[in-house]
Amino acid sequence: MDVAEPASISSGIAERYASAVFEIARDEDAIGKLETDIDDLAAALSESADLRDLIQSPIYARSAQKQAIMAVAEKMGLSPVMRNTLGLMADKRRLFVLPAFVTQLRALLADHKGEVTADVASAIELSDDQRDRLARTLKDKVGREVKLNTTVDESLIGGLVVKVGSKMIDTSIRSKLAALQNAMKEVG
Repeated sequence: MDVAEPASISSGIAERYASAVFEIARDEDAIGKLETDIDDLAAALSESADLRDLIQSPIYARSAQKQAIMAVAEKMGLSPVMRNTLGLMADKRRLFVLPAFVTQLRALLADHKGEVTADVASAIELSDDQRDRLARTLKDKVGREVKLNTTVDESLIGGLVVKVGSKMIDTSIRSKLAALQNAMKEVG
């Protein structure tokens, strides 16, 4: 069995749900609400270990999973389309694909808005001015609006690692030190 197969299956499941939700939201002219739902859901997934446990643990019965996810969706004020989709995912035991579902929906939303997402890791938190300048620079290079997804990685020491699509630009001090170390090994 190929190791990538389960990830591929999860991605395919998430893609089908995401496409359906996106189509419904677009038809109902509710793209803005969908974007808010996705941001809220992503924040809840990153902040709540209990929610992550609920969607990934096989010990919960379907009915318990559905009841819990519906209560969470109601409390968060998610749209009816999103609540119904989460309920259906619980019925079908598909809540484990929720992180991939969020990622797929974000990609569909970005494509719809003509945006591209850039994942940026920096050694320290970027200021608003630095984010704006980086977004403008990347927009000039890519030719589309760029939405930054920033994280802090202190192990970089300094500099940035920027990923846009399949391209990666690594200007971190960590990578420069690693290159210097390799060069010194070749000399000695």
